[in-house]
Amino acid sequence: MRRSRRALIAACVLVLLLGGTAVVVFRQALLYLNAPGPLAEARPVVVPRGSPLRLGEVLQGEGVLHHAMALRIAAQLTNAEGPLRAGEFLFPAGASLRDVLTVLRTARPVQHRLTIPEGLTASAIAILLERTETLSGDAVVPAEGMALPDTYLHERGTPRAVVLERATRAMERALAEAWASRAEGLPLATPQEMLVLASIVERETGRADERARVAQVFVNRLRRGMRLQSDPTVVYAASGGAGVLDRPISRADLDAQHPYNTYRIPALPPGPIASPGVASLQAVAHPAAGDDLFFVADGTGGHAFARTLEEHNRNVARWRALGR
Repeated sequence: MRRSRRALIAACVLVLLLGGTAVVVFRQALLYLNAPGPLAEARPVVVPRGSPLRLGEVLQGEGVLHHAMALRIAAQLTNAEGPLRAGEFLFPAGASLRDVLTVLRTARPVQHRLTIPEGLTASAIAILLERTETLSGDAVVPAEGMALPDTYLHERGTPRAVVLERATRAMERALAEAWASRAEGLPLATPQEMLVLASIVERETGRADERARVAQVFVNRLRRGMRLQSDPTVVYAASGGAGVLDRPISRADLDAQHPYNTYRIPALPPGPIASPGVASLQAVAHPAAGDDLFFVADGTGGHAFARTLEEHNRNVARWRALGR
């Protein structure tokens, strides 16, 4: 009872202060508190910080309300229910004045989606972050391989560095889980080496049914002291870390002395060549059983695997014939 009396007194004082125009709007606010508003279809609106009148002006301009003053008066009458918040909110079609107040007080801000695909390099992820208009703040470049591919929800205006930090922490957790559950006897000394190999597997195949078998080939090669001879590492080296070339790999690329050129170095490169997804991390942690040492594209989007060089050469010949 006391709260209602105080609200009524405050409303009367407000009416006296605002004059005749406010009287009309005050009556409309009471009359149309639950009446449908003018918004034709649901849509998000960015509501700035400011007074209830300022918020009302924005919402009137966006077609959510008929009168900005109505929101000011209604907010005053219901101020015990909480403050009005700034943010990007989704207003339903035909939102009444009461609906608008509820949205401004209790609704969760609109959640936007940023998807980092598997196999992107650090430079490509930096471009993706920079081009995401719902993020704010300076451009950021992740450490190579350390942003976990996934979809990250965020509110408009979230700093880019905050989203990148979430992606980095997610990769740290996924890598720790893969390392802790790894099969015995893998020729990998550290979680970092697992990350490096997983990034190569990620760039070698996009097929879920092949990842563990591709990992098997590289694990078998590492055990025998063979060079990995992975084309994606050559591309990474030749592109300066971009991960893509606008031309085929050349003989000069294969012969180049570069720490990431696995046709020249006898082991893993010094770092990842892209961000692997969870599936590639798990493929390296649990490679398929077998003696395969080679694979080559088979023309169907997959690969032909081989245990011997002779068998591999036949697969290569078939691939070249398809190319011709």
